[in-house]
Amino acid sequence: MTMIASMEPRATTVLQDGVLNVRKEAGWTSHDVVARIRGKLRGMKLGHAGTLDPAAAGVLPLLVGRGTRIAEYLLEWDKTYLAGLRLGETTDTQDATGTVLLRSPIESLSEARIREVVAGFEGRIQQLPPMYSAVKVGGVPLYKAARAGREVSRQVREVTVFRLDIVDVQIPEVALRVVCSKGTYIRTLCADIGDKLGVGGHMATLVRERVGPLTLEQALTVDEIESRLEQGTLAASMLTLDQALFGLPVCIVGAATAGRVLHGMPVPASEVLAWHGLSSPLSEGANRAIRIKDGAGRLLAIGTMPDGMNAEAPGANAQSIAVSKVLVTEESQGGSIANSIEE
Repeated sequence: MTMIASMEPRATTVLQDGVLNVRKEAGWTSHDVVARIRGKLRGMKLGHAGTLDPAAAGVLPLLVGRGTRIAEYLLEWDKTYLAGLRLGETTDTQDATGTVLLRSPIESLSEARIREVVAGFEGRIQQLPPMYSAVKVGGVPLYKAARAGREVSRQVREVTVFRLDIVDVQIPEVALRVVCSKGTYIRTLCADIGDKLGVGGHMATLVRERVGPLTLEQALTVDEIESRLEQGTLAASMLTLDQALFGLPVCIVGAATAGRVLHGMPVPASEVLAWHGLSSPLSEGANRAIRIKDGAGRLLAIGTMPDGMNAEAPGANAQSIAVSKVLVTEESQGGSIANSIEE
């Protein structure tokens, strides 16, 4: 892996495309984090996957360079949160930043009853997106309607809570650890638990402990990122595109086919040299995303595997793998991207 060279102000450095594990502090917006780091990099695209509310802290995946091209695949990662639920208070935002709408007595609550109700929210559950969210209805984010005092009709969504553990109970405070699918609103989960208990509730605190393979223990603060940029060691802290896409199966192609892939041309099934990571020889459903690599193991592109393609009998397939996103160019294949650091 290429490292960032030691430098003087505005010196040229080399920083790979990939994903950076950022530890967002409470009080920062996700956009604030991107803007701060973008100020240190010149000529490199930056983005983030999985917005965290300003009051929340924890893991924020920062997409660097061509990492911005794989955001849709990273959004599929499951997540782990540590949430503080405060029972007996209902707010208009379902979290501690909102206005308290109702206070309810909690004297009758018991830890046993709380544990019983919380257990019922594990598995596939239905959630109504909160009004204070970025979900769009009619092209307008719900939070804009909420700020204007309007209630908008929303559709219930199904999400999955893979695991829901009670870490601590000190009524009215309950600490929850949630492992969940994409699209899960933790503040809505807290509010729904409070409603089920009959006393209301809201999310008092939130820390995102994990997003896919990115953990809070390994996350870097903005100050640490800037320090490593200056020291030339930041590249070692990043996930490569290939590492970030670890969950996608791989097909290997030869040199001639690889050259065509870089121009976005489809890969005939007969030109696939090998497959790795398929759970069955037949693709499971149409439009399955896969990684396309050359014989040296370099990631070239993300492809779309057609429904019913038989990986064990490529000669029997008339289908081709469409190239969805080319991730390298002929000039940059196997290399890194030169950028400047702005002091």
